Amino acid sequence: MPKRILSTVLLWLVVIGVIWYFRTTGGVILVGLVSVLTLREFYRLLAAAGFAPFHRLGMAFGALITLSPWLHEYIGIPKSSDALALAVIVFSIRILSEREPLKRVEALAGTIFGLVYVALMLQYFVRILTPLPDDVVTPNGRLLLCLWLIAVAKFCDVGALLAGLAFGKHQMAPQISPKKTWEGAIGGVILSMGVGAFVAWLGRGALPPHLTPLIAALIAAPIALVAIVSDLIESIIKRHAALKDSGGAIPGIGGVFDLSDSLILVAPLGYFLFALP
Repeated sequence: MPKRILSTVLLWLVVIGVIWYFRTTGGVILVGLVSVLTLREFYRLLAAAGFAPFHRLGMAFGALITLSPWLHEYIGIPKSSDALALAVIVFSIRILSEREPLKRVEALAGTIFGLVYVALMLQYFVRILTPLPDDVVTPNGRLLLCLWLIAVAKFCDVGALLAGLAFGKHQMAPQISPKKTWEGAIGGVILSMGVGAFVAWLGRGALPPHLTPLIAALIAAPIALVAIVSDLIESIIKRHAALKDSGGAIPGIGGVFDLSDSLILVAPLGYFLFALP
């Protein structure tokens, strides 16, 4: 637990420091880095489960897909749908000569699934961060929206852990993650709502006017619930691969995927709830 707390504090200091000094560009680079490292560990889990994905080129396509909203706005490269279509073509060709017949379907499916589940989902953080012409939200407002979304999702993890340790009795998904309880989930949602309202109050000068503390608390509830589901999906993948952690890069937490798991499904949901262009 002490290692987990220390790692969490240090990670938040890094995120806030990078965004403070490098603003939107720093935020976009952080999302891209997390996406690539998550995809690397995702492919490692699939490989352990026998899928044989194309991990190196898959990571390159993943970076392109995640960063495509920002790259399209500032450089004019094609959007993510084009990169994803190109990836399907490339990997469909590669499986013919680089994978044995019994692994071809698994290799193609696993590689493309990683691009969709990790790279495309996390791309929505970049969409939130990227300023647009005639934008109704300032660049700083977009940064705060992104931080708000991450804080709501990750503090759900904290609340669920603490409430589960204190009150947890009823297992939520014993075959997937035996330590998760319904009491913990309720505690996580409540803490997320409180954090959402608090951050909205702190950023009231930069956030969109409609995101009042009350509205922020109400929006935080479904985001927290989806964060729990997103965490369970990673547990399913790890169980299928027969691995406890996705990696060991972060002391007390595990791998990068163990850190980003709850953010993957949250990113598009937050984008849709914010109703950003």
